[in-house]
Amino acid sequence: MTPDQYCEDVCRRAGSSFTLSFRLLPAPRRRAMTALYAFCRAVDDVVDDIRDPVPAYTVLAWWRDEIGRLYAGAPRHPVTQALQPAVRDYGLPREHFEAVIDGMAMDLQHAGFADFESLKLYCHRVAGVVGLLSARIFGYTDAATETYADRLGLALQLTNIIRDVGEDAMRGRIYLPADEMRAHGVLHDDVLARRETPEFLALMALQMARARAAYGDALAALPACDRRAQRPGLMMAAAYRALLEEIGAGGCHVLREKTSLPPLRKALIGLRVAITGRV
Repeated sequence: MTPDQYCEDVCRRAGSSFTLSFRLLPAPRRRAMTALYAFCRAVDDVVDDIRDPVPAYTVLAWWRDEIGRLYAGAPRHPVTQALQPAVRDYGLPREHFEAVIDGMAMDLQHAGFADFESLKLYCHRVAGVVGLLSARIFGYTDAATETYADRLGLALQLTNIIRDVGEDAMRGRIYLPADEMRAHGVLHDDVLARRETPEFLALMALQMARARAAYGDALAALPACDRRAQRPGLMMAAAYRALLEEIGAGGCHVLREKTSLPPLRKALIGLRVAITGRV
């Protein structure tokens, strides 16, 4: 199995809607995005699958060393071997990969987030820099596209956080700003016990409004000249924004249920964006 085939297998097994948008890309860019996705999946699985933080930190440290080997021209892992041409061809910065690992380390330390600024840093590391890497692979001519990519990463991650509140609570994790929880009278124990209260729903209304605003900010920042090249990201923006609205339409009962879009609906949303270029 070649490194590219290894990464394709990772994407296939994950079944992520992210990978649907890769089909718009020419083969070299598609291979680069597949390798980037496989890297993100590998380091994310460290946090999700290794319960003991000591070996988890050890594995993340190995990946940090492996990024060093990648940029030294001697990667060992199939994922980083597949990334090597992308790093060269699209000028992918080493610090972005290291930032993703830093974000995963924040997950292992997880003591909550004091305020939105600390949550925003986490979102930048686990999603914003992935957006920046993706934008380079898709291609752009205007540097303002980087602002769009980072803001879109924030919007996507905020949507993930809202969708997964109940699932994260079962793992003992809360990704909501602690100061906003206090201001709304929401207790950590109630969230961890998945008790929905009027105060919790008011808190989630704030999170929903923030995520909606993040999509608006991101899309407003995308220069028209790069809109066509960035269509794969726009497809994800459309699907995730539709998911956010589905959560809101269902009453935002995220402690009790996890909302998802049917595959056909996601495919139709992606097709519409691919054809029209509009979200």
